[in-house]
Amino acid sequence: MAGAQIIPAVKFLTSLYRAFLDTDASLLEINPFITTTDGRLFALDAKMNFDDNALFRYPDIRDLRDVTEEDPLEVEASRHNLNYIKLDGNVGCMVNGAGLAMATMDIIKYAGGMPANFLDVGGGATAEQVAYAFEILLSDKNVRAVLINIFGGILRVDTLATGVVEAAKKTNIKLPIVLRLEGTNVQEGKQILKDSGLNFTVAETMKDAAEKVVAAARG
Repeated sequence: MAGAQIIPAVKFLTSLYRAFLDTDASLLEINPFITTTDGRLFALDAKMNFDDNALFRYPDIRDLRDVTEEDPLEVEASRHNLNYIKLDGNVGCMVNGAGLAMATMDIIKYAGGMPANFLDVGGGATAEQVAYAFEILLSDKNVRAVLINIFGGILRVDTLATGVVEAAKKTNIKLPIVLRLEGTNVQEGKQILKDSGLNFTVAETMKDAAEKVVAAARG
């Protein structure tokens, strides 16, 4: 960058940082940021992501959302504060925690399957949110089996189990459901599943769960 470009570049980058802070953005990306042959600076493209928890402070930004440009299932999930992204596979996934969700999708692939979605119900999900998450999973017609992988911390395993049972009864699900459960109140959660009378498969490890759900999806 030539010396004459430093002052406008500093002005631009300072304004960029101010916009990032003033809108509670989680990402503000300029790519590419170029110089022209006559020495001018231009941002040719920009991307901004905003913190959902802060949008109540920015109704003008919130109102720019165009849900017609989004997947209907992703829109429905966002209404219930669920992190859902639709994918192309046939194994539905419900997990608490983004890191565990990524690991779950990886191990499904390792077992020879294809995840149908990313779905993080979050650490503090209620039984009602779990039920909504279940219904959203089943709204994807490509799903042939469901893997629920929960490590109970803030979201206790018995709370998860209650939500799953409620949703399974409400939707009259016929698809195979494999669960891998660990953490707070895990024994209580397993007992709730057992007492439900529904045909759940409880796996002992992530590898075991992945192998079982991939086999079930293949029929």
